[in-house]
Amino acid sequence: MIRILTVLVGLALAGCGVDGEPTQPTADLSIGIGDSGVHTAARVGVRKGPFSVKWGVF
Repeated sequence: MIRILTVLVGLALAGCGVDGEPTQPTADLSIGIGDSGVHTAARVGVRKGPFSVKWGVF
């Protein structure tokens, strides 16, 4: 349990810019119309150099 907590704290510190300048969050919102009706999708994430992490909200 302590190892998982240590990894999560390390990721949180790296994500908030403790190791350098802060990273800017990204957001994407899309609305589509198809045969099954209207659908929406939203993603939030962060990008630093060649690495990108995104999380789908809808």
